[in-house]
Amino acid sequence: MTNAATETRSVVVEREIAFSPDRIWRALTQPHLIEEWLMKNDFKPAVDHRFNLRGDWGAVDCKVLAIEPNRTLSYTWDAMGLESVVTWTLTPTDKGTHLRMEQSGFRPGQGQAYSGAKFGWQKFFEKLEEVIARAD
Repeated sequence: MTNAATETRSVVVEREIAFSPDRIWRALTQPHLIEEWLMKNDFKPAVDHRFNLRGDWGAVDCKVLAIEPNRTLSYTWDAMGLESVVTWTLTPTDKGTHLRMEQSGFRPGQGQAYSGAKFGWQKFFEKLEEVIARAD
């Protein structure tokens, strides 16, 4: 039996993107590209590196948890009482790459953050795909 008080929810967005994993990886890990689709940042692709994402509304404190080039990237995402983990998974396909993003750790009572993330990640993905399409 699960305890409702400790049960958390995840936001998952999955897309088939017509580009190779290494091209998508660059957009996920190069600070100037991250800024174009997500937020200003001081990201470095190194485990335990702490970084911030900065938007007009405030900042997100993050720490890189796992990194496997062109395959997996995971980092904490702490903002406004939300302690969550964002995990990107890249899987090569015949047409390009299956890109999956999961943000896990939404607790009961964080419905507003959950709804905001569901909406926000759709927008981020649209921008990400534009950045991937025009990145060299």
